[in-house]
Amino acid sequence: MPVLVRRIGGAGLILGPALTLAGTFFWRDDTQGINAAPFNVISSVAWLVGLVAVFRALEARVPWYAAVGLPLAVYGVLGGVAFGVQGMDEELFGVPHSEAITLLEAHPVAGNLIFWLAGPLFPATLFALGAVLAWVRAVPVPVGVLICLGAVAFPVSRIAREPLVAHLADVLVLLPFLYLGARLIAGRLAPEAPTRRSRPQQGPSLSGVEGRI
Repeated sequence: MPVLVRRIGGAGLILGPALTLAGTFFWRDDTQGINAAPFNVISSVAWLVGLVAVFRALEARVPWYAAVGLPLAVYGVLGGVAFGVQGMDEELFGVPHSEAITLLEAHPVAGNLIFWLAGPLFPATLFALGAVLAWVRAVPVPVGVLICLGAVAFPVSRIAREPLVAHLADVLVLLPFLYLGARLIAGRLAPEAPTRRSRPQQGPSLSGVEGRI
């Protein structure tokens, strides 16, 4: 992978969760609000850049996962943008979060496509990524496990809408991605190649011997 791609991708892996964490400090009452929305949107851009670089690094080792996982990751990240804009609209139009959820029930197709399908895909993508990274030994197993734990904690914190819970969940996500981003920038994210069994050495052919007998 080109050095510039690694550096930009690694920076995205670090900035994505860092900006997500920063955005939770601007939550208001039970909504994310207007001030948190820019952090959500910009962090989604950083997440997307970083995740694309990771999938590129993995495609030689697990091409099936890179082919299927990347489109789902893109959809999940766009779900994060939708949730950020929703929080902005709630404060802008003075609609409580609970009422906004009730209003969405009248539009099940749009609500499911934009929020209820896309939203859960983001933490699901992170969980699968942590498992695959640990499986192919692209990162130490504890780092992969930490990514999986952060992926579980992330949606729980968003459902609870408690800033302190969100801070803790975001830190849990940030820590392994600081390592992952630095590893990508350094060019040390390429997973181990599968070991090949050495072919047994063959002895001299008997055909020439038989011809001389």
